[in-house]
Amino acid sequence: MENYNQTSTDFILLGLFPQSRIGLFVFTLIFLIFLMALIGNLSMILLIFLDIHLHTPMYFLLSQLSLIDLNYISTIVPKMVYDFLYGNKSISFTGCGIQSFFFLTLAVAEALLLTSMAYDRYVAICFPLHYPIRISKRVYVMMITGSWMISSINSCAHTVYALCIPYCKSRAINHFFCDVPAMLTLACTDTWVYESTVFLSTTIFLVLPFTGIACSYGRVLLAVYRMHSAEGRKKAYSTCSTHLTVVSFYYAPFAYTYLRPRSLRSPTEDKVLAVFYTILTPVLNPIIYSLRNKEVMGALTRVIQKIFSVKM
Repeated sequence: MENYNQTSTDFILLGLFPQSRIGLFVFTLIFLIFLMALIGNLSMILLIFLDIHLHTPMYFLLSQLSLIDLNYISTIVPKMVYDFLYGNKSISFTGCGIQSFFFLTLAVAEALLLTSMAYDRYVAICFPLHYPIRISKRVYVMMITGSWMISSINSCAHTVYALCIPYCKSRAINHFFCDVPAMLTLACTDTWVYESTVFLSTTIFLVLPFTGIACSYGRVLLAVYRMHSAEGRKKAYSTCSTHLTVVSFYYAPFAYTYLRPRSLRSPTEDKVLAVFYTILTPVLNPIIYSLRNKEVMGALTRVIQKIFSVKM
């Protein structure tokens, strides 16, 4: 490995791509996924904004999810692309802090928002008559606002700590972005107290929300099981299983990475797992939650017809 010891305050991101044909292939693949995520999430935001039929709590939450995913993947991938193309792996101390802050804010906001969306589906299917009361405009606005506020406060606390601890001479972060646990391996002081707070935060913002989502979908599946329509049950099972698969892609690698003690962590394994919750999830969400939805496809058809009718 190259010697990245230096006297400046800049960090070095060792990155994800090796300098080889395999590295070029992986880089090309991730760049294409990045473009797909941008197009998919931006299209969802515009579609929900333009079509009045999608102005409902569920789709408002979905538009927020697309907004988070759009910014989430943009916090990570552009820097990776720049580093690979220009060979400049350095990132300033302040830039590392900013990237870490936005990453943590968006990551926790997405975890909380996915929980809100699962609750929305739970109420809609299990208590359809109570839905307008339980999921009023005030309630879903509070869901969104609460997700952003809680995630920002949590992120600020972790980022401030990471920027205040002393670092040793080596500034090489063995990761493709400024991940706080990866930064802690360079610390000159004992960080076991902070690692305990990371464990606590992961439990509160990842494990508990995922448990809530699993319980919500469990109740939904139970309600669906009692349906008389076999076709309705099949459709609901397909939708719930797909949603749970994508949610698991996000929560499981994230929680597994952050719950392990430093002694059991592997930089290579951490980077591979991080690909799931930083790159794959933002491109899968618009496909699973949107493109498979008949209401969304109907709205897309109406918007396209409206655009062409205006041009005519």
